[in-house]
Amino acid sequence: MFLVDSSGWIEFFTAGPLSGKYEKYMKNPEKIVTPTVVLYEVYKKIRRERTEDEALAAASVINRTRVVSLSESIALLAADLSIRHSLPMADSMVYATAFEEDCNVLTGDAHFRDLERVIFIA
Repeated sequence: MFLVDSSGWIEFFTAGPLSGKYEKYMKNPEKIVTPTVVLYEVYKKIRRERTEDEALAAASVINRTRVVSLSESIALLAADLSIRHSLPMADSMVYATAFEEDCNVLTGDAHFRDLERVIFIA
């Protein structure tokens, strides 16, 4: 199991320059964990910069993964991780979800660079 951060999904859905590096991980959605905040971020970015239909299509693909809601334990861990690693709120929620679900984060977001449990795509 692994968690794909918003940056990875956006890269994948918009055919960005790193999309090929993410594609191999996207073949088995049942092995992907997705925090609800990632669903929010991806839908919002694609809806704002492309079309509602494209955003809904992306959400549909993400919903084939195991979507994990923000729980009290994830929220508290996220706050601790945010303080410890100077992570923004959404990133700390993503990172805490990875710990809670015992998986690695797949991302190109520089906030995660050099953190444990991170597969950094550059």
